[in-house]
Amino acid sequence: MIELRVDGMTCDHCVSAVTRAVKAADPEADVRVDLETKRVRVEGRSSADDLERVLAEAGYPALPAGG
Repeated sequence: MIELRVDGMTCDHCVSAVTRAVKAADPEADVRVDLETKRVRVEGRSSADDLERVLAEAGYPALPAGG
């Protein structure tokens, strides 16, 4: 499982956009977005680097959630 922090999420539209971006890169991924903590958990075949790239391209820069 990959967990990323996406500080730019502020609303349900952001949650949908982040989910769509991840699913576009990995359609079979299990994506769980927590708006309150601004965390995205992804279980799938994409690497953290790939997910960070697709989220940045969608306008939602992401960082590893650890720390």
